[in-house]
Amino acid sequence: MLYIKSKNSTDPHFNLAMEEYILKYLNLAEEYLLLWQNEPAIIIGRHQNTLEEVNMDYTRENNIHVVRRLSGGGAVYHDLGNLNFTFIRRAIRSELLDLKSFTQPVIHALKKLGVNAEVSGRNDLTIEGKKFSGNAQYLYKNNILHHGTLLFDSDLSELNKALRVQADKIESKGIKSVRSRVTNIREHIKGDQDTNINEFTALLRDAVAEVQGENFAEYTLGEKDYEGIRALMQERYLTWQWNYGQSPAFNIKNSRRFARGKVETLLEIKEGLIANCKIYGDFLGLVSLHDFEEGIKGIRYEEKDIDTFLQGQDMKKLFGGIERRELLSCLLGR
Repeated sequence: MLYIKSKNSTDPHFNLAMEEYILKYLNLAEEYLLLWQNEPAIIIGRHQNTLEEVNMDYTRENNIHVVRRLSGGGAVYHDLGNLNFTFIRRAIRSELLDLKSFTQPVIHALKKLGVNAEVSGRNDLTIEGKKFSGNAQYLYKNNILHHGTLLFDSDLSELNKALRVQADKIESKGIKSVRSRVTNIREHIKGDQDTNINEFTALLRDAVAEVQGENFAEYTLGEKDYEGIRALMQERYLTWQWNYGQSPAFNIKNSRRFARGKVETLLEIKEGLIANCKIYGDFLGLVSLHDFEEGIKGIRYEEKDIDTFLQGQDMKKLFGGIERRELLSCLLGR
């Protein structure tokens, strides 16, 4: 495993471009670890409707970046009190949507601080039942990117103000507020709470190195790599189209929350056929939905025809475990 020491950028556009560059263009005979931070930003899941997830007035007034990532899942708030970790390596199908093989070093590092953490739900790490880490994955060819947040000493009041948390998400978890669901790691460190985020970053890096043994080394990106990262940043992560996008015309809109996440479907139906399709949600899909949304065009808006189409799709990769019958019920509004 190679630990990539990059320029100390806290620009979320650059950092997300760096993840993509490493995933797609570096030698994936190696495994990579990145530890990085962003200045205040809302990071939107790949399949989410940005305008419905973000308090746009608040983010604009407070200079909070809004950037979409490659992976699925829900919107998260980043600031300099939050540490992000990324593992990139060859994909093993049994690891898809499996958190434990990627988050064990995090749990190991926290135990050294006297903090007992555990995997909870579909993509969370928790301390005493409160979330401090959300995780997601993205699949590219035979390579997997797994990344997660670590709330170490974040301003949780800003998190509340910048995000629009949907009422059905709160109700589904039986809680009253976002603040009641999340916690900072620093609050749970036993005894000495003077540990800062830089020390925690080093501790996490060392925990991974301990597991890897002699197979762990540092790697420095070259100027050619940085040129590629900056090009990706300009082409994707700084564009309005990527971060906000446009919804197609639609005349049927349905929304459902399932155990594996929320799905919202927008369909334009012309003469009984699906002419346009857009799917939003916080489900943990591993790949782009572009081919799915294009492929369903021209299908009759009938249960049998849509179900036949869905039977040919890899639901785990596309929708992170949302079942075929669940998606069908959302598309049909039943």
